[in-house]
Amino acid sequence: MAAMRIHHLSGLLKGLFVACVALTTSPSAHAAERSPMPLQRFSLPNGLSVILQEDHTVPVVAVEVYYHVGSKDEAPGRTGFAHLFEHLMFKGSRNVADGQHFNAVIEAGGTCNATTNKDRTNYYEVVPASFLERALFLEADRMAHLLDGLTLKSLDNQRDVVRNERRQNYENRPYGSSVRPLYEALYPASHPYHWLTIGDHADLERASLADVQGFFRRHYRPGNATLAIVGDVDLPTAKRLVEKQFGKIPSDPTNPTAPPSRVRTQRPKALPIVALTRESRTTLTDRVSLERLTIAWPTPAELEPGDAELDLLGVILGPTSGRLHKRLVHETQLAQQVSVGQSSSLLASHFEITVMIAPGHRSDEILPIIDEELAAVRDGKQPITQAELVQAKTRGESELFQSLQSALGRATRILGYDYSAGDPDFVMKDLRRYTKLTGDEVRAAALKYLGPNRVVLIVQPAPDGKPAVTK
Repeated sequence: MAAMRIHHLSGLLKGLFVACVALTTSPSAHAAERSPMPLQRFSLPNGLSVILQEDHTVPVVAVEVYYHVGSKDEAPGRTGFAHLFEHLMFKGSRNVADGQHFNAVIEAGGTCNATTNKDRTNYYEVVPASFLERALFLEADRMAHLLDGLTLKSLDNQRDVVRNERRQNYENRPYGSSVRPLYEALYPASHPYHWLTIGDHADLERASLADVQGFFRRHYRPGNATLAIVGDVDLPTAKRLVEKQFGKIPSDPTNPTAPPSRVRTQRPKALPIVALTRESRTTLTDRVSLERLTIAWPTPAELEPGDAELDLLGVILGPTSGRLHKRLVHETQLAQQVSVGQSSSLLASHFEITVMIAPGHRSDEILPIIDEELAAVRDGKQPITQAELVQAKTRGESELFQSLQSALGRATRILGYDYSAGDPDFVMKDLRRYTKLTGDEVRAAALKYLGPNRVVLIVQPAPDGKPAVTK
């Protein structure tokens, strides 16, 4: 459901939450050393971890459940299950009829939804504080009893919905046909990021009811989930309601007498960076009007050394004031749009440059300019200036403020930190990853990771208007 984007978490400084940071020429120079809204944490005997952030400024509360399962937890031939459950989780459980989850939240004046990516799945409700227990009941009922309402008919229905979503977002969307070839070129077939989160048609079609039930029992359980509650509620009330709604859910649905445990107590270990041995070049034709060029390199996973450096480099090169945007859009007018960024995930990342080429021009005009600009950074011929570095850091903080205006935004960031860093209050450590960086360190990351071995993917207009064809 969520649109594909360069950053795994919105904005440059992924996962940060700070209530008040002064924007100066030295970003975060006056930031507090700890969060001004402290977090409180407790766990249930069945393994469910709960994080609470009290915020009594408005009578609203966000409830978000982070299941530590995404498409990385699937296997070749069995893809798309995590995203399929993003749909099935709204199709009814023992005490909530099909479609009533949305209705119960809307009637309370709230909103709810879910997203899935390679690493995790999240489900959330934002409701007036007086309806906190309703939101908790809805989440607990589908965690405990979703399979009670899952039939072959409902599976077939949502299987068709997901396949239609795939057609809409990939096969029939302009340039959507390029996403799968990009990931297949970046990651080998055995890599958990090789396939699309939405899954393959054949895998979804062949999935049996028993396959889907087994996937749910393995992953959608208290010990593989973290619950965040952010908003107008105190700790005693939150504990009482969480224990009431989630406390009786068994730790292991396949063995109710099993001792309670956390399925995962720390973030998955990052995989070795894929070593490309040459430049891989693919050309597609599609029903589009303009040629588009994408270049990508395998890079360090989220929070690993080099990740923050490449985040900043993306801002220095990409936005309206960035070097590539200035050169390709304003000066030469060879392109209509340029986007650059580090796409960070738990196990691996990639750095991506995408250029929408102006009418009458081709990718072979663009590539030499990109190579020239990258070489100028890598070789130090045009060093990254202090002004560029400050602007990149300040831009990140500005985007941060926008993302922290809601209780839901804070809940999502708290859970993201908890999963990726093992610390929901990791904010200042993560912020320092960026503020301490120098231009030389950003240059060193470009030199190390953005070399000649890369993936180049070109999408050209199909003269006959036919669907995508690989050359």
